[in-house]
Amino acid sequence: MQAIQWSFLPAWLSFDMEVRDRGEYQNAFSATKGERVYSLTRVRGGMTIRPARFLSLYMQFHDTHALGQPLDLVSANMRDGFDLRVGYLEFHRRNLQLLVGRQDLKFGSERVIGVSDWTNNARSFDAILLGIGGLKNRLNIFTSSVVAVHPTSLDTHGNGLNFHGAYASLQSVVPGARVTPFVLIKAIRTVSSQQKVNGNELETTFGSEIEGKLPAHFSYQAMGTLQRGSYSNNSIHAGAGFAKLYYSMPKLPLQPRMGAEYDYATGNPHRNAYRISTYDNLYPSNHNIHGLVDQFGFQNIRMERIHLDLRPTTNLSLLLQAGQQSLATRMDSVYSSGGSASIKAPAKGFAHSNLGNTMDLTIKYVYRESVVANLGVGHLFPGQVLKDNGRGIPQTIAYAGLTYRFRMERNPSKE
Repeated sequence: MQAIQWSFLPAWLSFDMEVRDRGEYQNAFSATKGERVYSLTRVRGGMTIRPARFLSLYMQFHDTHALGQPLDLVSANMRDGFDLRVGYLEFHRRNLQLLVGRQDLKFGSERVIGVSDWTNNARSFDAILLGIGGLKNRLNIFTSSVVAVHPTSLDTHGNGLNFHGAYASLQSVVPGARVTPFVLIKAIRTVSSQQKVNGNELETTFGSEIEGKLPAHFSYQAMGTLQRGSYSNNSIHAGAGFAKLYYSMPKLPLQPRMGAEYDYATGNPHRNAYRISTYDNLYPSNHNIHGLVDQFGFQNIRMERIHLDLRPTTNLSLLLQAGQQSLATRMDSVYSSGGSASIKAPAKGFAHSNLGNTMDLTIKYVYRESVVANLGVGHLFPGQVLKDNGRGIPQTIAYAGLTYRFRMERNPSKE
């Protein structure tokens, strides 16, 4: 972020701004609606007030639009008229931090809780968060409710705080690695079970991530998580995880890094009518988890993928990916990146499990930490499940984006 000095500002006041535009092309928008070309625009403006050394107030508005998209094709994460996206009080003293209000919640790889910044609106939470510790070892405890975006009125959250958790970040447990264990509780009123019995949901998600380096230029990242609880008169038994292994060659031209990845999230095999085994995706940053086309969510899915990172210069990076996606169980639905069932499973299950293959290329260039340019193209080769259910059109997405960020204060500090 570019720091701009403005000597007329008082020392207790600063401003920040982000302007982003991303043009997108899709040859099979929403899998069936034909070609679309549109521009996703986003403007954010923030203000920080520091009345005391231990207290600050931050407020951020955003204004997002999908230019060139008919309103009936504008999804919920593309458009939000001028609205308060973030607004919180922060109390901090030594190794304690308390945030109260509308804020971002993001932890680890954001596969469980993230802001989903790729989307035009991004996600925020009305929350109370207590942070204990420093950069090396830290524990975050929160209670929250996700903010629902209303494009033409003020954004709101659900009835009460219903998503709670503790998320730690530890660098003193495993040598050369960061371990992030977590426990999350979701409590929802008035849900309907598989037997159409109304009741409440109480779901506990617990697990851990780990990321670290190994000898001989190897590195790794992994996550494992289980879900238990009740969904009205049904029980919850689900889980998910991923593992990535990378090998870097820093002394070769372009500094290549090769990687292999395996992802798995349970589906519901319907062997027990009173058990739900579809993994609950919660609130992640889902973009490019299963390919740039973003047709699949982290539910009832298995994926194998390979990566190749290249870095021609310090500021320029390229990423090539190829993956294969399939159903974890043919008795459950195909789920979208938003968490809904995009193709419901027949009573006897799908005849096949192959969802498709993906190939993706992304390019990123960063100029002086304030301007970021992104280019990308992704393609989905549909598998038999999609072909058998009217989704057999090969899908391509291409995009070009530009982001500029800056802050203004009396005495700029380096980030």
